[in-house]
Amino acid sequence: MMQTPLTMTQMMERAEKYFPKKQVVSRTASGIQRFTYKQIAERTRRLADSLSKLGVTKGDRVGTLAWNHHRHLEAYFAIPCMGAVLHTVNIRLSPQHISYIINHAEDKVLLVDPDILPLLESCAAELKTVKAFIIMTDDKELPETILSPVYHYEKLLAEANPDYHYPEDLDENDPAGMCYTSATTGNPKGVVYSHRGIVLHSMALGLADSAAISEKDVALPVVPMFHANAWGMPFSAVWFGTSLVLPGPYFTPKLLAELIEQEKVTVTAGVPTIWLGLLKELDEGSYDLSSLRGVLCGGSAAPKGMIKAFEQRHNIPFMHAYGMTETSPLVVISTLKSYQEELDYEERLELRAKQGTLVPGLEIKILGKDGEVAWDGKEMGELCIKGPWIASEYYKDERTEEAFRDGWLHTGDVVTIDEEGFVKIVDRTKDLIKSGGEWISSVDLENALMAHDSVFEAAVVAVPHEQWQERPFACVVLKEAYKGKTTKEELLEFLTPQFAKWWIPDDILFLDEIPKTSVGKFLKMTLRDQVQKEALRKG
Repeated sequence: MMQTPLTMTQMMERAEKYFPKKQVVSRTASGIQRFTYKQIAERTRRLADSLSKLGVTKGDRVGTLAWNHHRHLEAYFAIPCMGAVLHTVNIRLSPQHISYIINHAEDKVLLVDPDILPLLESCAAELKTVKAFIIMTDDKELPETILSPVYHYEKLLAEANPDYHYPEDLDENDPAGMCYTSATTGNPKGVVYSHRGIVLHSMALGLADSAAISEKDVALPVVPMFHANAWGMPFSAVWFGTSLVLPGPYFTPKLLAELIEQEKVTVTAGVPTIWLGLLKELDEGSYDLSSLRGVLCGGSAAPKGMIKAFEQRHNIPFMHAYGMTETSPLVVISTLKSYQEELDYEERLELRAKQGTLVPGLEIKILGKDGEVAWDGKEMGELCIKGPWIASEYYKDERTEEAFRDGWLHTGDVVTIDEEGFVKIVDRTKDLIKSGGEWISSVDLENALMAHDSVFEAAVVAVPHEQWQERPFACVVLKEAYKGKTTKEELLEFLTPQFAKWWIPDDILFLDEIPKTSVGKFLKMTLRDQVQKEALRKG
């Protein structure tokens, strides 16, 4: 067989050659802009030429601090295709973490959205390796800034070569991108993606039993482009000629509903908190979202009640999935087998509320305290993964030894696997609750609480207990209409038939909001402090 390298240059070149009329719809600060793939491809070459003139060479890291829009998409391809490394910086991290990862990655140039300038300026004095800042603005003139030297994105492109040729000596194992995990403890950890890994992961997203992304789709990645490559959706969409809708900065559930309706979006992706907000908007407003064939949900477990609401109240199919920054990220996705489609709705829902079965190309094993666990849907163990789009180490980080052992990524996620191979996330190892020597899943309790009509969000954490070591404590945000009406006794009574007595939380704390990480996951560490203070107060 021919040894042809799997590099990202083929992706944008294919879009330009075979799908020049297909559109990228980009919402920026000034409104909706529309580009064809022919235009995007030319602008991408111009960006690569501009970066080259600024001194970016093979292997250099170029950082982006930007929302989901066409300029960020151009950076997604220009940087790796010229041989440099795309570093998407999570703009929801603290200034301390942002300066840490820019310095740790040794970014040479940063591309920045204007509204993110104050955040970058707050840590500019700490940046040690950055030689230039490019501002991605719609305005004709640059905003005032203390950063220096600064360049205007559109002016650079206007002066650049539209016929720039990408180097032909790229190796498929060369680094193409990098992303840092959102840290709950310690500094974020860097993950480097190769051209080969990105190409194979993009291909996996197009498989019929995966996300099935194709030319016929209109894809809306709501998940930020600074979070695990927007789950790879921009890469696969460009390669397959899929129309793209990029929602831009500061979107709301209402704006998402309008975009889906107006652009006839067929597939979208985001974390459960996004879909909880959209569900509330759909319940209160009137929209035609009949174009949607699937909502892809990951990042944390989706409540079964939310899946049911999307499907039964709004006729919108829901796709549960699981992955990590370290896994590019897709690992498992909850698509039913042909004979499972014959089950009744509740049985199908039970399966699809799990994270799903393994995507072709990867291997998993689930390790309990005595080796691999039984495929019985009950025995718990840590999920371990290997495959061509799974990281093999953290970038220059001693924590590699803890997570990568014997050729496997040890995820820290506790799961079960049933006889059909459906994986269900039970908890993070650090979030499992050990009570009286037995494990309690905070995720199962959270999902059960969120199935109650009055509950908007719920998180369950462990509190220390003299006799039982730890006990579950629930934090609940009620929907507006139920505030002051729903009691903790009512919610505990709702849980009682569903779980063993010793699983039922000792108490429920009603909150106005649950603290979240930069990517929308519940911030359990902050919650633990909060509930422990509450427990002490109550004596």
